[in-house]
Amino acid sequence: MAEIIQKDGTWVFDGDALRLTPGRDKNVSLFRKTLGELVVPLGALAGISFEQGKKAGRLRLRLRDGADPLLLASGGRLTEPHDPYQLIVESDRYGVAEYFTDEVRNALLLDQVPPDPVDAYLLPGPSVPLSVSAGDGTASFDGERIRLEWNWKTEDAKAAAGARVIGLTDVTAVEWHPAVGLENGHLRFTVRNAPTKAPPKYDPNAVELWGFKKDPLMALVAAAVQARLPHPAAADVRRPDPEDSRTPLPAAAEDDHDALLRRLRELGELHRTCVLTDEEFTLAKQAILKRM
Repeated sequence: MAEIIQKDGTWVFDGDALRLTPGRDKNVSLFRKTLGELVVPLGALAGISFEQGKKAGRLRLRLRDGADPLLLASGGRLTEPHDPYQLIVESDRYGVAEYFTDEVRNALLLDQVPPDPVDAYLLPGPSVPLSVSAGDGTASFDGERIRLEWNWKTEDAKAAAGARVIGLTDVTAVEWHPAVGLENGHLRFTVRNAPTKAPPKYDPNAVELWGFKKDPLMALVAAAVQARLPHPAAADVRRPDPEDSRTPLPAAAEDDHDALLRRLRELGELHRTCVLTDEEFTLAKQAILKRM
């Protein structure tokens, strides 16, 4: 087991997963404190790095694309204070951080975790029910329904219709944008059969954000909804139809999971005995992992 404890938080790696706990220091953001502890399975990782600085360093995790609904819903726009996959490391703990990094990297190599994108969420997203007030409204989500309620700062045209309730089955997409410079941010839900080009200020399916302290918390609502929507990478996958001759038939028995694992072991042996070059081994391994 590897562990690093800092004011910014505590990271623990047990060989199978990383447990990321935010610190209680006053400099830890409200977003990270509200999000709470994260458990990241090793299979969700694409890499880890440690960057040294003059006064402090930084541990960074890189997740595989599509593994985390939070990163997907926020589009990677969480700024540094709110990013749960970064940890500030004090200079007297650089040695511990380097050891931690090596342990995670070695586990990724031993488990042959590919850095490729995934077609299913490997993290569960924030728990529900969840309710956040920021900008011109309050967004609540109970796992099945989204409720948007407006405050006195909401534009009359949007507030006139009253509170908005959206069923999860009617949502096709969700996105969170932070306020940047003079441009306001938003939490927006794309609703089936109701396309709109209206700015968030007037869109009844969006909460406008103005760059205040609680704005990042809206990303939690976005992530909770995203985690319960079909994964974007799997949305276009066509299910086999036995009556449609154009649909590829299921793979033969030798392509089952156990057979693919055996093939991986055989490739590893061929690589170790120099029958396969590094490039040939990598290409063959990637092909098998995709079929798995």
